[in-house]
Amino acid sequence: MYTSSADLPWPVPDPRARHWAGQFSDMRTIVEPLKIPQSLPVNVQRLFETCRELLRFSYYHLEFGPAAVYTSITAVEAALRERYQGRNLNEMIGTALADGTLTAEQADRLHAGRQIRNRYSHGRTMHPAMAIPFAVQLVVVALEVVALLDTSDSGEDVGTHPA
Repeated sequence: MYTSSADLPWPVPDPRARHWAGQFSDMRTIVEPLKIPQSLPVNVQRLFETCRELLRFSYYHLEFGPAAVYTSITAVEAALRERYQGRNLNEMIGTALADGTLTAEQADRLHAGRQIRNRYSHGRTMHPAMAIPFAVQLVVVALEVVALLDTSDSGEDVGTHPA
C-alpha cells in the first residue's frame, strides 16, 4: 500500500482479485454480462460504460466494484424518479415491485445497491470491498431496470439518444 501521491506505483493486481481473475484479461469475461443497449440515451450509456470500467479495474483495486454499484444506482434512481416521482429510492423500488415493473429478485438486488449507495452518501462506509461477481450482478440488474424503464417510457425522451 502507498501513502503518498508523489510516487504512485504502476497498477498492481489487488491480491483479493485472484479469487475471480487470474489476470486482468479475465475481467473481460467477468463483465461480459454487462451489455449496454445502444437504444439508451448517450449519457446513460456513458454512465454504464464507466461502471463497466470500474468493474474491470477492480482487478487492481477491489473497492472499485462498490463504486460501480453506487454509480449504477444513481441511474436507477433517476429512471425511477422519472416514472414515479417518488420521495426516495426505497419507496420507488417498492412501488415498481408492487405494480409489476420489477421482479422480486430485481428489487432485492436494487435494495442491496441502495444500501451501498446510502453507506457512501452518509459517510458510514468509506472503503468497502465486495466480491467482483456480486458487484457485476448488481450493476447488471441496475442496467436491466434502466433499460426496461427506458423502453416502457411513454415516448418522452429522457436524454440524448444516439443518432
